Formats: sequence, structure tokens, C-alpha cells
Amino acid sequence: MEESLKVAQGISDFGFMVIVCAVFLCLAAALMIACFKWFKSIINGMIKGNQSMVAELLTETKNQNDMLTDIAEGLRPETQLRIKNTSGIYFDLAIERVCRIIRKVREENHIADHEATKVKIHTLIMNLHEDRNSRFDYYTYRGKRLSSYTSPEWIEWVEQCVWSEVYAESANNGRTYTNVQTVYDRIKIDFYHKLNQE
Repeated sequence: MEESLKVAQGISDFGFMVIVCAVFLCLAAALMIACFKWFKSIINGMIKGNQSMVAELLTETKNQNDMLTDIAEGLRPETQLRIKNTSGIYFDLAIERVCRIIRKVREENHIADHEATKVKIHTLIMNLHEDRNSRFDYYTYRGKRLSSYTSPEWIEWVEQCVWSEVYAESANNGRTYTNVQTVYDRIKIDFYHKLNQE
């Protein structure tokens, strides 16, 4: 009887111990899992924070590089000299083409019809302007296409000159050339001012 009581007591004592150990192991495992998840969330937060900070730094660096390129390009005198030489060639060519347009309209059109003549002059000058802009699109200055420094107002200036020469009392090619050249000199000055104002 005593031995059976000792066995029962041992089982009850060891059973309680086993239960306590099992509970302790479960608590320890839960605590470890919680700690690992907590560390993982901290590390993930740090990684995400670093990623967003690096992305902002890259964007800011890119913006600063663009600004520095813009400033450096604008400060280089040869850039403006190159633009002036190239644009000067196109503007000088435009003088010759406008003089040809004036001669052509005088000879080939019925200039008594003012509306038709006005439409034709506008179309020809507009085509000339757009052709020049399409060629300027291949050049950049301060991060913008060169055509963005041109103005549609120039079309009106040239149209007025062409109109006055077509309807002049006498055809004088020397006077026509001088008047067209004066308009294009004004256009060049306006163009160069726009380049330097940005």
C-alpha cells in the first residue's frame, strides 16, 4: 500500500512538473516568436525608411545635376556662340526666302484679292517659321529645346513687312531686302534676349 502511494505521489509530483515545464516551454517559445517578429518589424521598418530616403536622395541628386548642367551650359560662352552662329544662318536664309516669297506673290498672284493674298502670305511665312523651329528642336539650351525660345509673334512681324512690300507702289528689290533684313535683325535681337533672360 505504501509503495502504491509513493508511485501515485511520484506520478502526481512529476506530472505537475511536466505540466509546469510544458507551460514554461510554451511561454518561452511564444516569447521567442514575439521577439523575432518584433525584430523583423523593426528591421523591415529600417529598410523601408532607408529605401525611401535613398530614393529621395537620388531624386534630389538628379535635380541638382540637371540644374548644374543647365548653369554650366549657360555659363559656357562657346555654347551661346554656337547657337548664335547656327541661328544666324537660319535667319539669314529666311531673309532670302522671304524676299523670294515677296517676288513670287507679286508675280504669280492676283494681289487685288487682298484676302486670298493675306492667307497665302500667312501660310508661307508660317511654314517658314515652323520649318526653322523643327530644325531648332535638335538643339538644346539650358535644358530646353531651342525652339522654345522662338515666338509666334515673329510671324506677324514678317507678315507685315511682306504685306507692305507686296502692296508697295513700286517694286524695289533693294528696299525689299533692306526692310526684310531689318525685321530679321529685330527677330535675332528678340531671340538672343530670350536666351539670356531664362
